[in-house]
Amino acid sequence: MIRASLNCIAPLLGLLLTCSASLVLAKAHPNLVHTVSSTQSMAEQYERYPLFNREVIALRSSLDAQLDAPLQVPLPKDAGGGYTHEQHKKNYAAIYHAGLLYQMTGDMRYAAFARDMLLEYAALYPGLGTHPLPKAGSPGRLFWQSLNEAVWLVHSIQGYDLIHSALSQEQRETIESGVLRPMAEYLSAGQPAVFNKVHNHGTWATAAVGMTGYVLNDNELVQQALYGLDKSGSGGFLKQLEVLFSPDGYYNEGPYYQRYALMPFVLFAKAIDNNNPERNIFAVRDGILLKAIYATVQLSYHGKFFPINDAIKDKGIDTTELLYGVAIAYGITGDSSLLSVAREQGAIALTGDGIALARDIAAGKTTAFDYRSMQFRDGAMGDKGALSVLRSGRAPGHMAVVMKNTSQGMGHGHFDKLSWLLYDNGNDIIPDYGAARFLNIEPKGGGHYLAENESWAKQSIAHSTLVVDEQSHFDGDRQRAEQHWPGGLQFATGDTIKIAAATMVGAYDDVSFSRAIAMVADESLEFPLIIDVVKAQSASKHQYDLPLHYKGQLINHNLRLQHSGNTLSVLGDDNGYQHLWVNARGRASSDADVVRISWINQNRFYSLSALASQPQELILTTLGANDPDFNLRQENAIIQRLSDQRNTTFVSLIEAHGEYNGRLEFTRKPYSQIAELDLHSAADTDLVYIKTRSGKEILLGLAFGSQSNTPHAMTYLDQEYRWHGFYQLFE
Repeated sequence: MIRASLNCIAPLLGLLLTCSASLVLAKAHPNLVHTVSSTQSMAEQYERYPLFNREVIALRSSLDAQLDAPLQVPLPKDAGGGYTHEQHKKNYAAIYHAGLLYQMTGDMRYAAFARDMLLEYAALYPGLGTHPLPKAGSPGRLFWQSLNEAVWLVHSIQGYDLIHSALSQEQRETIESGVLRPMAEYLSAGQPAVFNKVHNHGTWATAAVGMTGYVLNDNELVQQALYGLDKSGSGGFLKQLEVLFSPDGYYNEGPYYQRYALMPFVLFAKAIDNNNPERNIFAVRDGILLKAIYATVQLSYHGKFFPINDAIKDKGIDTTELLYGVAIAYGITGDSSLLSVAREQGAIALTGDGIALARDIAAGKTTAFDYRSMQFRDGAMGDKGALSVLRSGRAPGHMAVVMKNTSQGMGHGHFDKLSWLLYDNGNDIIPDYGAARFLNIEPKGGGHYLAENESWAKQSIAHSTLVVDEQSHFDGDRQRAEQHWPGGLQFATGDTIKIAAATMVGAYDDVSFSRAIAMVADESLEFPLIIDVVKAQSASKHQYDLPLHYKGQLINHNLRLQHSGNTLSVLGDDNGYQHLWVNARGRASSDADVVRISWINQNRFYSLSALASQPQELILTTLGANDPDFNLRQENAIIQRLSDQRNTTFVSLIEAHGEYNGRLEFTRKPYSQIAELDLHSAADTDLVYIKTRSGKEILLGLAFGSQSNTPHAMTYLDQEYRWHGFYQLFE
């Protein structure tokens, strides 16, 4: 079939001639993520495979309840979380899902529902001005910000594509001219700064416009989406692929926003692959999109994403975005370990790739996904720090350490260089607070980021990292933070030790600090031992605070404490300190003693054994001061403080041990198994000495930033220890 402008008359003499408007060949629909062959495959097979059929049954049940109800397409009024915002979100999902069910079942009721909804929007959209509660810089018309408008179009254009064959020509023209094309134009030419921005907002916009271009046979929209509004390549989808992911598939804003940005990347890439397979889009940058999908899975523990930066902590691999990602990756690679991820997700994408996943799971082809110790470089060139992940294994309850040595992460980044998290036994042990936000819970600040996200969650004291003079890294200045990232990265894994290290210069004007975190397996200990060494260096004297945020109930300690009594005091005035209640202050039982504090988390005990190069004060705190709206969670921290010091070193051990069994009423090994801890430093090297209660001696030699062939030697207790490189474990 040939379509042409009514103003253009061209003879057909075996050749297609054009005049003022280009002629385009109409394509078969659907032609985006779904194709004629993939929808036919789903229609023929979906009832055969339980995992897939369960999703179809649930979707039909949900949508059938809406078919006879009046359509709700309200005038935009509310920002995120409000009624009109949420209703328009429900509507774009319904449009897409109705189109999908029409293709799988052939039931015209679904096509009619999606058609009528789209016609309602075609009548509404032309009369809309800027949203009444616009977001500064990127307002929408249907939504408060244009990001949501792009998400609406990504879903709705797919729904339209899926019911295209059930529409009359008049209905198509009404929907296309009333809402689809105007919205695409608003997201592109109407907001060039957002459209050309190399950011997840730009990715959603280019995906929406490009997918609309494919469905409407508008090559101009497709080219703008791929290369930017001026088609120069300085913006657009291909530029975003080039810049937003590191060579390892890590996304600059962290795992939470990686999964969010992943959806427009993989959906538009799938549409590109179906329409222009010659582009080989999934091979771009050595398969960067596939790397990003695998990285998103790797950046999780027990099904939840590592909650660094502005993260909502309940998001995990079962998120819709990754359902599509895993299915698309399986369709390309056939990697049987992705089948286990799909089973862990507990749901499946209703796509042609999803039916292949379900088929092969049912056929018993599943193999285990290799959750492993990895270092994910940050920055487009991989030269802006890294996120280091150490794992004791891949069993569901394994121990995992995440060391955050990344760059800032743009506006969603936190001021927490060289911070770390610890997971064990399926639980958070040393957590990251994540974002101060109740997503889409309108009574809590409209579901937006709360003021406490700035005053607490982003501040350095909110993380388990070094804080100098009660000031956050970079003085809390994002623009300054974007210019600095950790260097001296070191990473190594082996059967006995896994270790990561980095150095931060620039977070403070005259203080640099380094950190090494090692996971050591030893037969004298039931679980791996975590060794944490932090070194700070300065020409001037400072106060150094090293907080450890922990989850659990404190069990015992060896501190001489002065409790706050009946009146709690606040730890400080600003930079997050104003939110911390001081429960107690104290020191170890003598200046020479190692600090020992134990707590219980679920059914396992954890102990901190800590010392510093000078006698230190310990401060026990609880979050919640200066929080009149009760927006903050009441969480506990242990702060090691050294005052009036130039150079200093903190050594901390985190040890998992024992068991509490409430059902059978027994307790096993509730006390730390560490008998001695010592530190010996000379020049640029350190030696950490550990002795367990069983008499086993463990020594870790460190030389931050050292090259692999650099020799080192230290004498400790009349014995010489030699090694090459930045670390050596001696037993």
